[in-house]
Amino acid sequence: MISAFFIFNQKGEVLISRLYRTDFKRSIADVFRIQVVSNADVRSPIITLGSTSFFHVRVNNLYVVAVTKTNANAALVFEFCYKFINIAKSYFGKVDEESIKNNFVLIYELIDEISDFGFPQNSEIDTLKSYITTESVVSSIAAAEESSKITAQATGAISWRRGDVKYKKNEAFVDVVETVNLSMSAKGSVLRADVDGHIQMRAYLTGTPECKFGLNDKLVIDKSGDKSAGGDAVELDDCRFHQCVRLDEFDATRTITFVPPDGEFELMKYRSTSNVKLPLKVIPTVSEIGKSQVSYAVTVKTTFNNKLSATNVVLRIPTPLNTTTVDCQVASGKAKYVPAENVVVWKIPRLQGGQEATLTASGSLVSTTNRQVWARPPIDVDFEVLMFTASGLIVRFLKVFEKSNYNSIKWVRYLTKASGSYQIRF
Repeated sequence: MISAFFIFNQKGEVLISRLYRTDFKRSIADVFRIQVVSNADVRSPIITLGSTSFFHVRVNNLYVVAVTKTNANAALVFEFCYKFINIAKSYFGKVDEESIKNNFVLIYELIDEISDFGFPQNSEIDTLKSYITTESVVSSIAAAEESSKITAQATGAISWRRGDVKYKKNEAFVDVVETVNLSMSAKGSVLRADVDGHIQMRAYLTGTPECKFGLNDKLVIDKSGDKSAGGDAVELDDCRFHQCVRLDEFDATRTITFVPPDGEFELMKYRSTSNVKLPLKVIPTVSEIGKSQVSYAVTVKTTFNNKLSATNVVLRIPTPLNTTTVDCQVASGKAKYVPAENVVVWKIPRLQGGQEATLTASGSLVSTTNRQVWARPPIDVDFEVLMFTASGLIVRFLKVFEKSNYNSIKWVRYLTKASGSYQIRF
């Protein structure tokens, strides 16, 4: 795996240095500073010089660097670097040069704990916080009891959760968040439509509960699998689960069974490329009138029922480079020409289901000696729709089982959004 781990500031100064093996000396840091930090042309996150490979991640003008001479798994090395950044954020918030200098003792403790001889070890934040802490020293008796709990947690089957968690009010919150990616041609045909989704959960539950989480009855994982569910089935690709999920039960019953970590965590990530429901339909009509004017008529329609609504709807409608002024007329929201970006920005705070809104505009063009053909960049649409999923994924049930049989409150929320990835050509 890795032979050395460094953190550099933007000047190339070494803030943190840990050598795991004898095949490197600390002077290897000078090579990275000269070849990467001082070289503005370097864009690749992996640099190989001779037999030495440098893997680096940039965060707030810092370089988090892992060095190896072996043929290491690149994805695993980057996962280790990003995991370290997440752990550091959980301990002292923002990861920048000042926080690294203020917490260097803690950082060395963390590095030694999450990596042994260059191989990743336990990186669960909850487990690390139970025995790597900046709090005052506890009494010897309490420390012995705490030590036994930590040992059981770090080496047991459920390393991500302690068994003595207690809450007065037992609650579980589930957020199904989906980002829609769309590319539509000028003729109205869909060139690309897919969904990137994740299920975020916050569990504030006493003890060591077992949760059962049911998704759609008609659920197909990977297109190569069973297609007998029909055209209305929900197809998910590239599913990735948190380590607490029992995968064998999911394969058999499509029920996600798990003992949740305490607090907030990402339960599942997925993609969907089939049967995508597009929440907004945009119909643009753009005409160039001679060489001095361009007219716009852009209509946006919602495709969901009237009980739901789209919020924070923003359309960015491109204009020719030689546009001087644009006169906009809208019945819903506000529209404004932004000459610095060559776009008309149309903002609609709320658009109810089953409704539509139209923008009409006329742009004046200045004459130029070398007239170039307008490339017509696509219209970008941003929005958020609560209680709607573009993939069709729904949570059928969420059950919590615990030996004390307490009652728990469960909340499920859906959110579909787009931010720079919903594009319509015209």
